[in-house]
Amino acid sequence: MLNSPAAEEETAMTTTLIPPRVRAAEAPWLPVWPASTRALANGDLTVGGVSLADAAERFGTPAYLVDEDEVRARCRAYREAFPEAEIHYAAKAFLCRAMAHWVEEEGLGMDVCSRGELELAVTTGFPAEHLVLHGNAKSPDELEAALRLGVGRIVIDNATEIARIAALVPYGARQRVLLRIAPGIAAGAHPAVRTGTVDQKFGLSSTDGTAQHAIARVLEQPRLELVGLHCHLGSQIDSPKPYLQAVRRLVALMHGTR
Repeated sequence: MLNSPAAEEETAMTTTLIPPRVRAAEAPWLPVWPASTRALANGDLTVGGVSLADAAERFGTPAYLVDEDEVRARCRAYREAFPEAEIHYAAKAFLCRAMAHWVEEEGLGMDVCSRGELELAVTTGFPAEHLVLHGNAKSPDELEAALRLGVGRIVIDNATEIARIAALVPYGARQRVLLRIAPGIAAGAHPAVRTGTVDQKFGLSSTDGTAQHAIARVLEQPRLELVGLHCHLGSQIDSPKPYLQAVRRLVALMHGTR
């Protein structure tokens, strides 16, 4: 899976991160901001033509702003880059009703990791079959809600969840699931955000037989349908190499458990 208010329709950058004065000549660093960001001669910044200083004065700080055009453009860029894949927006990055509408209208699914995110998405009208629920501490209540609402996929994060989810699936039904794998890859800007190593709490290790055993258990469950493997390597990764390495290891794992 691809995983990137002052008012509910506005989001994702805090005015507290803005340098006190930015000159137009310093614009080369602006690509880390939305493409519509402009530095003004007076030191202010605008996003989508909206002055951040004016937004801060009107709504107070911290305030979150999102450029709708930027969000939609990035959704389209992912769809164009992966035309045959299902792309899911990670709701934990930021979620409000407007964001849910934009994501759905651009043809993306959504990845949610709490009952709050799940219910906000569904009550907004987001198709439940295009939702993926994951998280390493899903409660029975969250799992029951996901099954009742018809969530498309549930990511199993640990061996305990296999029997728990299977027991909650209604008789005669099957729930599509993914298994989260820890592929043993260290990637990310800081050790605290490296989630692909085998010594952290997320997922099932592929290096000690845990993942292989979990795959076999899921395949034995008549009420679960294993549709794929999931992994998350970390945050602020600036090279494609760790992802290529992860794909190779997941493919090898799938091949070895056939």
